[in-house]
Amino acid sequence: MPTYLEFTKTLAVSAGEKLLTERASAEFDRNYKQGDELVTSADLMLDAFICNAIKEAYPAHHILSEESSPTFSFENIAAEDYVWVIDPIDGTVNFAHGHKHVAISIGLIHQGKRIVGVVNAPFLNELYWAEKGKGAFLNNEAISVSREKNLKRALVATGFPYVKDQLDPILDRVKNILIHCQDIRRNGSAALDLCAVATGCVEAYFESVKPWDLAAGALIAEEAGARVGHYIQPTSSKKLPYELFSEHLLAANSDLYQPIRDLLQ
Repeated sequence: MPTYLEFTKTLAVSAGEKLLTERASAEFDRNYKQGDELVTSADLMLDAFICNAIKEAYPAHHILSEESSPTFSFENIAAEDYVWVIDPIDGTVNFAHGHKHVAISIGLIHQGKRIVGVVNAPFLNELYWAEKGKGAFLNNEAISVSREKNLKRALVATGFPYVKDQLDPILDRVKNILIHCQDIRRNGSAALDLCAVATGCVEAYFESVKPWDLAAGALIAEEAGARVGHYIQPTSSKKLPYELFSEHLLAANSDLYQPIRDLLQ
């Protein structure tokens, strides 16, 4: 058997090739779940492809996936069990509208910890990956976070929710960042925003997301030297391990993590 990392990289690349084909054919369907969130037939196809490959290779493992098993709970999972956390298309709106910031995100959790993460951005020809304790890489080149220490020079990434009924606190935080930092970027893919922190393209990223959005990217950012946590401390939950808590996510280089966290609080 290949290592978990080798398996995940191969799977993410294969899924990326399918995603390129789907975009080129322009025959995918567009639908909405929970009223506002776009989901395409490509999301469902890739979800099935990735999950079936994992089940075939590792039948004893569990899967938390955005499309096929979003309500998966860790309550009855033994500590020694492995759990794959999948976002078949992170940036579905970007995908449907022809933008390039689209990614396949595959993470592996063991004993409540992120141990493998792969993010493939096929339209950008970028494959990010990390294994716990072994550094982070982009297309086989080692990557590391920005060394910027000046808050006024910090470029900060963020995103916005599908549901727009609680925008005021989000906009207040955006305003505070704009006042005290260099600028804000919004690319539409949480996984790629975390990878942008890992490469130093931005100094920080904050947003409330879902577990499948961060499972791979957070490990990549950490292995590149970022500090990953929360600007509002989450309450404990038996349904998720701490490293999958996704509300109020903050990732930044170690020098700017606390100053940016102070702005967001």
